Amino acid sequence: MRILLVEDDPLLGRTIATMLRQNHTVDWLDDGHQAESALLNESFDIVILDLSLPFKDGLTVLHSARAQGVKTPVIILTARADLSDKLSGLDAGADDYLTKPFAMDELNARIRAIRRRSDGNASATLRVGRLVVDPATSELTVDARPVALSPTEFQILYYLMRHPNRVATRRRLEDQLYGWDAGVESNALEVHIHHLRKRLGKPLIRTVRGVGYMLDSKVAAECDPTSCL
Repeated sequence: MRILLVEDDPLLGRTIATMLRQNHTVDWLDDGHQAESALLNESFDIVILDLSLPFKDGLTVLHSARAQGVKTPVIILTARADLSDKLSGLDAGADDYLTKPFAMDELNARIRAIRRRSDGNASATLRVGRLVVDPATSELTVDARPVALSPTEFQILYYLMRHPNRVATRRRLEDQLYGWDAGVESNALEVHIHHLRKRLGKPLIRTVRGVGYMLDSKVAAECDPTSCL
């Protein structure tokens, strides 16, 4: 999952980004102008937005993004704890509001809850056929058998399972995995896809030539457990 973190406190921003990067791809910005531009021009799964930002207040950024049709879920993370501030943030289009100081476990739980709502999934786990992933623990099971994946492999599979039978472009998957990281090798995505196919069977993830990759839900439902593993 790709997260945009907008936080101008260097120490807090670095701490949040480091913690979230254990399971997600995080792009970190520290001012309102940059945040607004990123929201309008990039694709993120969730935005974590401080309100007290240089150049443009977070509430103004949120108002502007919603007015221009940006539907990305937003969690406001701020020291402003007054009820009036909370109501203003939620009325501006925020999906959740968390005040500082906070516990990382709570932030992670709220991220998972918003992701479930966005996907229309009431369960804490995601199932496609015989494959079940748990985003809280980054674990995959096939017919209740655990399958070990690297963090990057899990991110790819989780994204494809959230959008079964839909083509995920190479650009979209790379954004999910690396964000603005410019040091990624050009064939890195293909290597991870290759490893996933070795673990789960080649037919599960189809290549759409010149476009990207797609998880085949029919294969996920019908494959024999021993061949899937």
